Amino acid sequence: MKGLILDQVLKEKILLGVEPYKKELTPRDTTLPSIREKAFAVIGMRRAGKTTFLHQCRNDLMKKGRRPEQLLYFNFEDERLSDLKLDQCALIAEIHERLFPREEKTLTTFFFDEIQRIDGWERFIRRLLDTSEYEIFLSGSSAKLLSREIATSMRGRAWEIPIYPFNFSEFLKHHKKEIPTTTTHLTSKKKLALDHQFTRFLKLGGLPEAQFLNVSDRLQLLQEYVDVLLLRDVIERHQITNVTALRWMTRRLLSNPAGLFSMTKFDADLKSQGIAVSRDTLYELLEHLKDTFLLNTISIASDSEKRRQVNPRKIYPVDTGFIPLFDRSGKANIGHALETAVFVELQRRRAEVAYVRNDDATEVDFLARYPNGKEHLIQVCTSLHDATTLQGEIHALQEARKCYPRAQRLILTLESHLALPEIPRGIKVLPAWQWMLG
Repeated sequence: MKGLILDQVLKEKILLGVEPYKKELTPRDTTLPSIREKAFAVIGMRRAGKTTFLHQCRNDLMKKGRRPEQLLYFNFEDERLSDLKLDQCALIAEIHERLFPREEKTLTTFFFDEIQRIDGWERFIRRLLDTSEYEIFLSGSSAKLLSREIATSMRGRAWEIPIYPFNFSEFLKHHKKEIPTTTTHLTSKKKLALDHQFTRFLKLGGLPEAQFLNVSDRLQLLQEYVDVLLLRDVIERHQITNVTALRWMTRRLLSNPAGLFSMTKFDADLKSQGIAVSRDTLYELLEHLKDTFLLNTISIASDSEKRRQVNPRKIYPVDTGFIPLFDRSGKANIGHALETAVFVELQRRRAEVAYVRNDDATEVDFLARYPNGKEHLIQVCTSLHDATTLQGEIHALQEARKCYPRAQRLILTLESHLALPEIPRGIKVLPAWQWMLG
């Protein structure tokens, strides 16, 4: 692209990029760290709302008194910039400075979207950070901005901000529903309303574009998400040749939410179908799928690496909306959706998560260890009004306490309006929505 034409294109994009964002936003419950001289890398699954979050951050800074012209949103996904080279990126800052001269000691914030389209973008960002005159937000395709690659490329100069599909609080905001200022002392009517909305949340999931679609359109949209993710973020990116094995693995994982997954058994199933693939390749495919943020796995809680390796992992999609897409049972799967939603919330809270298998073979759904050192043993159960189920949940928690005596014990359930049965001291029972809103 000739210099004069490039200058004109960049000037046009900069002038548009400093305009306030006019579309209505659903505020995300994500806070920014008070850290300087690092780029904020906004990462997450495709269509989870990363670009919208960048605009939210711009709006929040304007509300604090920052001028719009010092908050530039710049999207590199533009066919006019297809030939833009790394050494030309400096023009963005230069033209912005000419258009909006910066006062002394005034910080300029750049929100760079789809920056992965520029080869060597890391050097450009590091140079801007070294001047101490710029604050940088980055986002783009998860295929190019994986958290492990940001840490390597930016040499410790990036701070990750993961964006997930809506949590329950964001879901209520998006649907214009009241969020209680306190989750205790609610009337029965309000509890019933929250029970209803939480069940809707589990069925619809939290991906923004899927919220107001009918069932057929929603499932088609989510299927397209998965197809694009597999093609761009796995097959093309990693030059996968055994596409059949990848698709089999994706179906197996997403059709078994909150279930156990054994690589040994899956490998045997593939071979029985005449699909030849090495075990190492299967492990690589699983890691590629996790890198896309489509799903995640947890291992058994153990200090033994060997025990963690030989025991099956539990699988969770990033959003409950994917569960009916791959389910073939015809059942509601509300229990699996509830457990999945709890796991994703634990991820948001940056907990280290495992599942517990006691010596008597009973299990606890989650052992969550938080950055502040606290521990929770969590059982997830749709209903506690079956005596056998209740005793099983309690017994597993009591057994797990022998190994994790510091952990607070929780049972999260769907029900808030029914009287709870008698629960042993030291075990707390909460409606899952109350725990999430809390």
